[in-house]
Amino acid sequence: MPSTARTRLRIAGALATVLVAAGIAAGPAAQAGDRPHRQPTLADLAERHGRYLGSATDNPELTDTAYTDVLGHEFDMITPGNGMKWYATEPQQGVFDWTAGDEIVDLARSHHQRVRAHTLVWHSQLPDWLTSRTWTADELRAVLKHHIQTEVRHYRGKVYSWDVVNEAFNEDGTYRETLFYTTLGPGYIADALRWAHEADPHAKLYLNDYNIEAVGPKSDAYYALARQLRAQRVPLDGIGLQAHLALQYGYPASLKDNLRRFSRLGLDTALTEVDVRMQLPATEDKLAQQADWYRDMTEACLAVRRCVGITIWDYTDKYSWIPAVFPGEGAALPWDEQLAPKPAYYAIRDALD
Repeated sequence: MPSTARTRLRIAGALATVLVAAGIAAGPAAQAGDRPHRQPTLADLAERHGRYLGSATDNPELTDTAYTDVLGHEFDMITPGNGMKWYATEPQQGVFDWTAGDEIVDLARSHHQRVRAHTLVWHSQLPDWLTSRTWTADELRAVLKHHIQTEVRHYRGKVYSWDVVNEAFNEDGTYRETLFYTTLGPGYIADALRWAHEADPHAKLYLNDYNIEAVGPKSDAYYALARQLRAQRVPLDGIGLQAHLALQYGYPASLKDNLRRFSRLGLDTALTEVDVRMQLPATEDKLAQQADWYRDMTEACLAVRRCVGITIWDYTDKYSWIPAVFPGEGAALPWDEQLAPKPAYYAIRDALD
């Protein structure tokens, strides 16, 4: 992009930032002295396409009022980053704690937002009582069913969907050898979906994973499993593609085709944990490339009727998980650490508008 064009973009972006912060849009009416009108939010724009635009959040950051103001204003779907995982909800066997999850559900309700609930069955962030002993298949099956149904019943009627099973496959398309797989076999996935459906027949039920945005061995494994589950009338409603991307590894060019093939199975799809990290420091060129990727992902979802929405994995770099897990990387989200919109924010707007 020529330097003059970049300068114009920076000036336009700075002006738009001021207008967004003020909650208004400049136009002929404003210039004529009429009353300013509110700039549509990302959720407003997504709703025009029949989609949602969401953000993850986590309990420690809910005391940051500047953060929660944007969270409550720009989005219409919320995902609890940690508060509904097994370690948080059943810290002792048979003893449930809904504090963290309830706080986020209550926050969403106060802003008239829906909740993507995350996650019931995952190999990570399990309580010690579950991982520190050996279970027979019958014992673990009973424990798993009790956990799933107790949690889903608690949130029955309060959430839009569940990520029922999270990250069940390896990169080569083989099953990840988790506690559940090694003890119960691959049938634990169908069982988990059935148990969740029994506990809340109205919640949408998803399988969710990373690195399945492009067509390849891992996404092929999900496609084969989804086709099998549908043939067996197992209650599966959708596939969640996490979309944790990194500039240095390239954009998943077959994303749109991949979304379409899951749709042809009669399934919804969603981009569920979106961020686009980069090797630091962030530069103007990297931020421009990041913006292009956010635009491309948004346009891919809009192009596929059964792609129902996009959730950013927390909207601001201030609370991103990336730097702690990938040292030297970050700047992955559409708002910076000062909660100011970045080029990626305007790219999402452009795609939705």
